[in-house]
Amino acid sequence: MTLEMKKLATYKDVARLVLKYGRSDELDHQHFASEFQLDEQVEPSEDAVEFAKDLESLGPTFIKLGQILSNRGDLLPPSWLSALEKLQDDVEPFAFETVKETIETEVGVRISKLFDEFDETPVATASLGQVHLATLRSSDTRVAVKVQRPNIREQIMRETEVIASIAEFLEKHTEVGKQTEPTRMVEQFRKSILAELNYQQEAANLERLRNNLKKFEQLTVPKPHPDFCTGKVLVMDYIDGTKITDIPKIALIDLDGKALAEELFSAYLQQILLDGFFHADPHPGNLLLTKEGKIALIDLGMTGAVPDRIKDQLLQLLAAISEGRSSDAASITMKIGTPREHFDLQGCREAITEIVENYQGLDVGDIYVGQLVMEITQACGKNGLRIPDVMFMLGKMLLNLDGVGNILDRHFTPNDTIRDYTTTIARKRMREELTAGSLVPFIIEIKELVSKTPERLNTLIERISTNQMELKIDAIDEPLLLKGLYQVANRITTGLIIAAMIIGAAMLMNIETSFTLLGYPGLAILLFLTAAIGGTVLVVNIFLTERK
Repeated sequence: MTLEMKKLATYKDVARLVLKYGRSDELDHQHFASEFQLDEQVEPSEDAVEFAKDLESLGPTFIKLGQILSNRGDLLPPSWLSALEKLQDDVEPFAFETVKETIETEVGVRISKLFDEFDETPVATASLGQVHLATLRSSDTRVAVKVQRPNIREQIMRETEVIASIAEFLEKHTEVGKQTEPTRMVEQFRKSILAELNYQQEAANLERLRNNLKKFEQLTVPKPHPDFCTGKVLVMDYIDGTKITDIPKIALIDLDGKALAEELFSAYLQQILLDGFFHADPHPGNLLLTKEGKIALIDLGMTGAVPDRIKDQLLQLLAAISEGRSSDAASITMKIGTPREHFDLQGCREAITEIVENYQGLDVGDIYVGQLVMEITQACGKNGLRIPDVMFMLGKMLLNLDGVGNILDRHFTPNDTIRDYTTTIARKRMREELTAGSLVPFIIEIKELVSKTPERLNTLIERISTNQMELKIDAIDEPLLLKGLYQVANRITTGLIIAAMIIGAAMLMNIETSFTLLGYPGLAILLFLTAAIGGTVLVVNIFLTERK
């Protein structure tokens, strides 16, 4: 199949989905909501499950797009998010000869020189790549070797171009597109999937997270081997563990589940609020329980970065949510978001306040912070407040952690951990900011203020004493205000002239003259007619202007 035919086939498949779930000929916000059945169910709806299956059938690009959509609580309800987050890469493994060729081409060494043993059968397969177990010849270390699927980058680049063109069309020609900004979401998706395709970046992410989480003794992160890592090959220590969801209940008896859940939750709070770099996809499949009773964090293809400004705001928001301060939570969210054209300030504030207050009536064990954050982002989207992408990732991350915490300990309460750990993080943030480097600009500004204050005071006093003080007022839309004043003055003047003409005409009616009209003094009749026409024109003009 040629490139043009493949592209055309992709267009047809995506067009089929758009027509099936959106009806582009009459796509407005209400219709979109009804088509997607925006309810509050937690279980996936039938339409959501069918949509997820359609995405799976279209291939890796659309599977990844669905996973990105599962973070967007402002666009879709929990029933749809639940269906999309279960998207699986059900693909056949590619041949070992291709694996061998990729490794030898990328690393530049024969596979037999790198490894004493190399299992030809992969232990895991996905749409982007597959993982094989091996033993390094240099250190006799058991490692996991992740190899990228051949030509997958080119395929994804072609398909993302198709998705971007469709998103651009929807944003320009449909009401729901203008409200949801699909081009922005596609750009986020493009960055995310390109980062996942760069295995060298994933190796750097593993090393960075290992260093950041050193103090958490019950957590572990695979160690990468940079000398053998390239853009398409990733070699890291193999961690033998069981997925959190597959742990037998009897095995949990010997574990301190509460301590594990608290440490895991605290580690993720540190990643977001202190380090500014976090593992963005901590679903149960990416968290393993090792034989030593530790939790291993794997698959760092998807990570997030938090700017310093948003760190402080997220810290305040989580503290307000955990303490039930609904009004503060609403105010902080307004600062985090950016108003759009259809932003409803009062509606957004009331929605967020109501969400937080509704959770206050629940038992502490029934409060799921991730679900609450997702509901807040959804309320912001409905009321026209643009939320940063990191906020969606935060909500999804906390939602996953709520589920993992519940598996490890049924009585685990994220609120307590948030309340305790945010205080610790706030102190660390203050210590970070009070370094010598950060104080230098502050000291220089103070010095400049002190040194220039006498000069500025002298100038102010001199101008007051010589009557040279000027007060400048920048009125809101001053030209429009002046135009309105001119119109009012012109109408008053016209009214006065018409009134004077009527009075003059009445006075002339008693004066005999040879010039008459209809048996009355001609000049008086002309004044009456002019006044009548002028008055009619003025009334019509006023009526039309007011109607506009």
